[in-house]
Amino acid sequence: MSLSLLSTVGLVAGLGLLIWLTVRGLNILIAAPVCAAIVAGTSGLAWLPVATDAAGGAAANFVGAYTDGFTSFFRDWFFMFLMGAIFGEVMGASGAAASVAHWTIRKIGIRHAVLAVVAACALLTYGGVSVFIVAFSVYALAVHLFREADLPRRFIPGAMTFGSVTFTMTSAGSPEIQNLIPMQYLGTDAYAAWEVSLVVAVLMAVLGYLWLNAMVRRAVARGERFEARPDDADRHDAATLPNPLLSLLPLAAVLGVFLACQYPESAPGLLRPLLPAQSLGKYALLAALGAGIVTALLVGLSRRAQMPDAFSRGATGAVVAITNTCAVVGFGAVAQLSPAFQAAVDAVLAMPGSPLIGAAIAVTVIAGLTGSASGGQTIALPLLAPHYMAMGVDPEALHRVVAISSGALDSLPHNGYVVTTIRAVCGETHRRAYGPVAALTVVVPTLGLIVALVLFAVF
Repeated sequence: MSLSLLSTVGLVAGLGLLIWLTVRGLNILIAAPVCAAIVAGTSGLAWLPVATDAAGGAAANFVGAYTDGFTSFFRDWFFMFLMGAIFGEVMGASGAAASVAHWTIRKIGIRHAVLAVVAACALLTYGGVSVFIVAFSVYALAVHLFREADLPRRFIPGAMTFGSVTFTMTSAGSPEIQNLIPMQYLGTDAYAAWEVSLVVAVLMAVLGYLWLNAMVRRAVARGERFEARPDDADRHDAATLPNPLLSLLPLAAVLGVFLACQYPESAPGLLRPLLPAQSLGKYALLAALGAGIVTALLVGLSRRAQMPDAFSRGATGAVVAITNTCAVVGFGAVAQLSPAFQAAVDAVLAMPGSPLIGAAIAVTVIAGLTGSASGGQTIALPLLAPHYMAMGVDPEALHRVVAISSGALDSLPHNGYVVTTIRAVCGETHRRAYGPVAALTVVVPTLGLIVALVLFAVF
């Protein structure tokens, strides 16, 4: 068997085994390196960073690639995970999440609890807060809403992921990196092809929400109810909760401070002396989450005795969440070095026919293999952009197709955000919770991508 064929078998087997083990509930910190070792072993990679290449440098190897991928993600995102997890725990311990939940139920009705969770995630995501941090930030609110509405908690990951990574993450104007990466390769802006994006976003939002509601109603009709857990925040008497408008201030603080630190030039003149001279980029999240934590502490001052435990739970949860994600990133780093991966990328990029369809397939496939929307873009665009731009392809249309397509197969079971949200944040299993997540974050965005391609072909 040739190395190319063996590498293909190993890549497919490694990815398939990783998905199967993840769904079966094996700890991702064990499953990911085992499956990455299968890919490395069938791809002719050295096991240890001791061999040298023709230039005298370290040859590609399993341990080096996996640990580089693992540690680079940890280095880039640890403090964001830590602050986000603490913020979520403080929101629960302060009573702010419960207060907002009670207020929402009173104002829009108990049957709209799912809509409230989706809307909260969508607002934060479109405001630029990382989808990982959105999960931590909204979970406490989601638990209270689902408990008050007596809805099955296994749908919380589906509601949160739907609000975060579908009609907001890849839409025109979104400050998420999945909408920003194409700009540097195509010379476009964040609002590229906004007309098509608006149609697709509305379609995904309406279709996904109707589908989610239908799934929840069927589960309730079968007798499923909310399942309380010992580590849930206490069920507060509504009369003892903070004022709901005050309880919204921590979320408003996160979004407001983030936007102010991300775009200081657009802030009112009186505030500019208090802001950084230039955008803090993703590190604006640290300032935003710090402001949110302080605000939540002030809102829940009467419950200050519970805060040390909340901080401890948040710190522990952050470590679990980020290491789960790092494990999957490490697998993707090894997979990218395999000959089969490179062959798959070359084959997809060489597909005949419409450039937009070719780009959509390329980014979708690569995002699925790496379990990363941004990974699919950063691997494909350096090859796609010069080739298709030379052919005269509309850069705005290409931007939007690449963005939307990156948010489809990236949400397979081994995706880092999916693993973090289902396992670490929500404490669920893939067996119980992944079905709705797949429907809402794989099927719905894929349908949206098809609609986008049709609209670009027609108009």
